[in-house]
Amino acid sequence: MKRLSGTDIFLSFLAFILISISFYQTWIGLEQIFGPASMPISLVLSSLLLFLNLLLRNSKLEGKPTGGLIGIYVFVALFCFIANFNALYTRFMKTDIYSEELRTLNNAFNKLETDVAAKFNYKYPADVSQKVEAKKKQLIEQIQDPGNPGIGTRAQSIINDIEKLMGEKIDILAPVGNDYTDLAARMGKRIDAMILNLSPQETELKDEITKGVLKYNKKFQELITLTKVEVDDNSQRLIEEAVIDYNKLGSKAQGILGEEKFKFPPMKARTQEIGKIGYAFSHAATNFGIYPIIVLLGCLVLDFLIPILILLIVKPNDNTPSNWNRKRKGTVLTPNS
Repeated sequence: MKRLSGTDIFLSFLAFILISISFYQTWIGLEQIFGPASMPISLVLSSLLLFLNLLLRNSKLEGKPTGGLIGIYVFVALFCFIANFNALYTRFMKTDIYSEELRTLNNAFNKLETDVAAKFNYKYPADVSQKVEAKKKQLIEQIQDPGNPGIGTRAQSIINDIEKLMGEKIDILAPVGNDYTDLAARMGKRIDAMILNLSPQETELKDEITKGVLKYNKKFQELITLTKVEVDDNSQRLIEEAVIDYNKLGSKAQGILGEEKFKFPPMKARTQEIGKIGYAFSHAATNFGIYPIIVLLGCLVLDFLIPILILLIVKPNDNTPSNWNRKRKGTVLTPNS
């Protein structure tokens, strides 16, 4: 019987550890495609990898060709590699994906407000109106600033700037209790009334968009500051809710302003695709950086390190038939008669 060498023990131990991890990650990575069947599929694939590694090791010891085995191994390992990448990338990048989607939605709401506002009729020249709009947004944010809420020194300074732009005085409103979000919205409406010529429908639309922007800006900022677990648990629900409201506001704006004046393309959130193989690879490709590279290298180690080590470390036995035949070959010396 052949005795196990230290190399064999090391490779066996390492193969068991890596393929066990690969088994679990393959199971997770295939779950959204195959459901409960993902576990037995992963078990079969991992068992095949172990068996092929054993055959590859024996072929190397016996000095036999290994090209066919390597081809079969790569074919099987590719399935594990794809599933592993999906599972690991989703696990490590989920929070970043959700945070990116929240920021994208936040920018979309702000852009919707700006684009719709640009289609309204203003009492002042376009350059003045744009400056007033920008200052108004600053004022709304300042009034809700947790560190200095209400009409404080900073808010009053912004109001003075707006008054200089318009050449009119602005009536300062008082908060109802400590509801500074309501105060900010009412101050915004007061300024709108001074610079805009709007129909009742347009006024209602502008109010709804402003409320939507304030609502989701606040929710997005609050959620992003939470822990990774909380972001992962709560983002999908908030994203779906925000996308529905965003599309409602955009469609309403298109209906009131007219498609020839304002054309709205509906938004679709892709975060429900998180966990699916195609999404993991497409997101990694479009956001290629250090984390996708780390995940990629980790998957390569899990599925391809052992056969590489076998090819590099395992040497044919000296007493194998092929080696014995090679040793027997040579010049035969005949004695002189």
